[in-house]
Amino acid sequence: MRARDVMTTTVHTVAPETSIADIARLLVDRRIGAAPVVEATGRLVGIVSESDLMRRPEIGTERQRSWLMRFLSDPQALAEEYVKSEGPAAAAVMTRKVVTVGPDAPLDEVAGLMEDNRIKRVVVVDEGRVCGIVSRANFVQAIATHGAPPRVEAAASDAGDAALRDQLLDKIRRQPWSQGPAFNVLVSGGVAHLWGAVRNDEERQAMVVAAQTLPGIRAVEDHLAVVRWNFGA
Repeated sequence: MRARDVMTTTVHTVAPETSIADIARLLVDRRIGAAPVVEATGRLVGIVSESDLMRRPEIGTERQRSWLMRFLSDPQALAEEYVKSEGPAAAAVMTRKVVTVGPDAPLDEVAGLMEDNRIKRVVVVDEGRVCGIVSRANFVQAIATHGAPPRVEAAASDAGDAALRDQLLDKIRRQPWSQGPAFNVLVSGGVAHLWGAVRNDEERQAMVVAAQTLPGIRAVEDHLAVVRWNFGA
């Protein structure tokens, strides 16, 4: 399997000037752990994750150092720490070294990058544009969906499943009711597995119907969770 087969394609991004409060609300409202930082040109310049927002004066968690530790610490490191803690927008707190892969990267390569860099997700970039995110949760979804290890003779079926997944994702994304949550779709043996969060039961049923009515889908497994949030917060 490859990154494109499991990645979440609904990616919520922020701009370098997005405020810390707005980033925090986005992560909470969309139930995501990180947001890529993208310039107006579409260029990926960083990523802000929950860990980047842990040491903040708004909640009294900024790092406290004794005078001796301040004296012994590298001034450059202290300056960087100050900017990350006190910075008002994404550009100040984001991690600039973003681990990325292409859509065709094998999943074992993606797993290796996550392990080597001790990160929870990688950004999928296609022709310089963010097109998805592969997180640890996507690996778990793939295991739950596909079950037993793939067989050599199943290659043709896998190709058909990949095509069905692309068709279903496109169908759902084109619907006006699908603009809110981060969701994911995996297809195995013609069975569509729906993962992620939806805003209400009606949206959940709409996603199920969209899958049921796509030619080639034999059955639908609904793993969606209804999560309510305030968009205007």
